[in-house]
Amino acid sequence: MKAIHLIAPSGASLDVKSPLAGMEWLKSQGIQIENAACVERISERFAGSDQERLAELNQLAQIAPQKLVMAMRGGYGIHRLLPDIEWAAIAKAIQGGLQICGHSDFTAFEMGLLAKTGAITLSGPMLNYDFGRAQDDGQAITPDKFMWQHFLRAIDERKLDCEVTASQSFLGNAASNTLSGMLWGGNLTVLACLIGGAYMPSSAQTQGGILFLEDVNEHPYRIERMLMQLLDAGILANQGAILLGGFSAYRLYDNDRGYSLQSAIEAIRKRLPKSVPILTGLPFGHQADKLTLPVGVTANLSYSPESFTLQAQW
Repeated sequence: MKAIHLIAPSGASLDVKSPLAGMEWLKSQGIQIENAACVERISERFAGSDQERLAELNQLAQIAPQKLVMAMRGGYGIHRLLPDIEWAAIAKAIQGGLQICGHSDFTAFEMGLLAKTGAITLSGPMLNYDFGRAQDDGQAITPDKFMWQHFLRAIDERKLDCEVTASQSFLGNAASNTLSGMLWGGNLTVLACLIGGAYMPSSAQTQGGILFLEDVNEHPYRIERMLMQLLDAGILANQGAILLGGFSAYRLYDNDRGYSLQSAIEAIRKRLPKSVPILTGLPFGHQADKLTLPVGVTANLSYSPESFTLQAQW
């Protein structure tokens, strides 16, 4: 990876220092940064007007295939742009070798592209949080080694290989502890908002798939409610397995009276067919130690009550 082409399709940067620090660290690794000016755009809460952000996305069809496209941050904003994105042209660029990476609000773009074209994207690190974090005193935080290692493997080798050692309490009673299926998913809130629309991958596309989910700033009851929505829409039961990543930065209250994220998952487990395992502890989400996950590829999953392994080559 010699060059990263930045895009800012969602929210404006919450501060000036994060994108600058992120770019400086990447440059220190010998990586050229392109389209850096996008991090400075502001229009209301967005990183530029709808027209600016849409044009930037559609210009991806013209980016040289040896470059990586990376989103600055998430927030909200891509949903506004979905009807006018030139999906086929961007998919053609990806087929030519272009790689595009982001997560959080970027899930809307990845799901739309998958639904419309089947093209592969990367659900992984973004500029501000993953490369430009700082301590309270302003000192830069070195990017997470686990994240960087798996990011480079995805970009340079197009390979995912990760073993997670964590007790698994929601496996159900699947007939086998190994399966292959399309790896897909992302931010739970964004996915729930896409249900029933043209930018959600079809049940035929995702049948027997490996669905990964994460979220941030969402109380467990809201997580449960959105999972119930996916369940009632037939999406969860259509999967070969469900992988839960990080659900972070929420606060429990006195009136929860013991209700927790564990309780929310248990409620879903009771209604979900027992043949569909739910696995927890996937290192992915709004957290420093995240995998880079190839959205739309066939992945191999093996699991036990103590661990699971996720692998793919594309």
